[in-house]
Amino acid sequence: MWLEQKINYQLNKFPIIKVYIKRIYQLAMYAISPKIKSEGNIVRISPNESREYFFGYYDKSPWDASMRYMICMRAKDTWSNPDPKEEADILLIDTDTNVKASDGFMFVSGVKVKKIATTRTWNVQQGCMAQWLGPDFSSRIVYNDMRDGRYCSVIYELATGKEHILPMPVYTVSQNAKIALSLDFSRLHNLRLGYGYAKLPEITQGIPLPNTAAIWKMDIETGIVTELLKYTDLANFEPRVEMQEKGSVHKVNHLMISPNGKRFMMLYRWFCGQRKYTRLITCNIDGTDMYVLSDDDMVSHCYWKNDEEIIAFENKKDGGPGYYLMKDKTREYQHLWPQLSNDGHPSYCPVDNSLVVIDSYPDRARMAEVKLVNDTEPKGKNLRVIAKVFAPFKYDNDTRCDLHPRWRQDGKSICFDAVFELSLIHISEPTRPISIS
Repeated sequence: MWLEQKINYQLNKFPIIKVYIKRIYQLAMYAISPKIKSEGNIVRISPNESREYFFGYYDKSPWDASMRYMICMRAKDTWSNPDPKEEADILLIDTDTNVKASDGFMFVSGVKVKKIATTRTWNVQQGCMAQWLGPDFSSRIVYNDMRDGRYCSVIYELATGKEHILPMPVYTVSQNAKIALSLDFSRLHNLRLGYGYAKLPEITQGIPLPNTAAIWKMDIETGIVTELLKYTDLANFEPRVEMQEKGSVHKVNHLMISPNGKRFMMLYRWFCGQRKYTRLITCNIDGTDMYVLSDDDMVSHCYWKNDEEIIAFENKKDGGPGYYLMKDKTREYQHLWPQLSNDGHPSYCPVDNSLVVIDSYPDRARMAEVKLVNDTEPKGKNLRVIAKVFAPFKYDNDTRCDLHPRWRQDGKSICFDAVFELSLIHISEPTRPISIS
């Protein structure tokens, strides 16, 4: 596997060639591999029909506070275009099968669902950022949409059906629902397919380093928007030689507010031709006190363990690829689970702040895994694979379906998106491992 990683890193310099070589290799490996559809204690929770049901990213939970209702999206096609222009439905799923359908819910293939909204701004990786709003996480949801020719976010009140329109789309929302952060979804669409929105043209298109806002802060109660940081602010902060190269292209992605709402993290990326560099930066919620937490060129999916620690997959120059637990505003870090040297989406259990769920990308047999591991055992001796699912070739590259596992609030269940049955999948009893041959 280490040889595959080294080849993959080299092929990243030649993305078009990489696509063809990767597909030929996968087809060859799949041809000689056992054919498995799924393994583990997996239960479908979305209807079994032709339309596709999914939620979105790994840093949000689809469950409300009662853990009875779940948000999901429904679309006709998630494999043709990573940033579709077609509309998609936002639904509630009632997981209580002992109660008859009422209050607008209807049975679809035996599952109680209720359409509550439609969105015109979504992508295959992060959906429309639909999420329950705090502090109660039960009476309101927020999602991104397009109204009056502009991207926006919509707060929907479940009891009344009333909408409150906010002037910016949300990327991350504080747990007390006071503050949201946003970025340029049109620039993301042009620079990273599957993470932006395609409806509106990018006003910074063709400008490698715009002297314009990269991150905005929005007061959810008043709708007041403040420009927080510019691309040039990030490029001029502890600058590196590669940032100054002529024509280097800069962007921001993956904002996440800390649990107490005082700081946030971001991935600041710039491209010099085919070379990609990434910094993990933390910052006060008002844009002050920036700190470069990781500057080893490659850092990917991150998650706040608490208000002071962040777990991230990265390729450290002195430790190689893997998961690292870092302390904010310090150089302190710990390399966890050295056998996990491939990227995934980590998140901490809400009731056990040492238990982590991680997924994997499809392996040579097109099988993706969901794993549980504890950071109190940094060697990973207690690592358990709790599910394996097949990823069809139809869903790959920019229109792949990442599993994006997410915890239920009581820590007893995990849900993830999968396409081996075109549905949202639920895992009960996550502590139960499966046998892997």
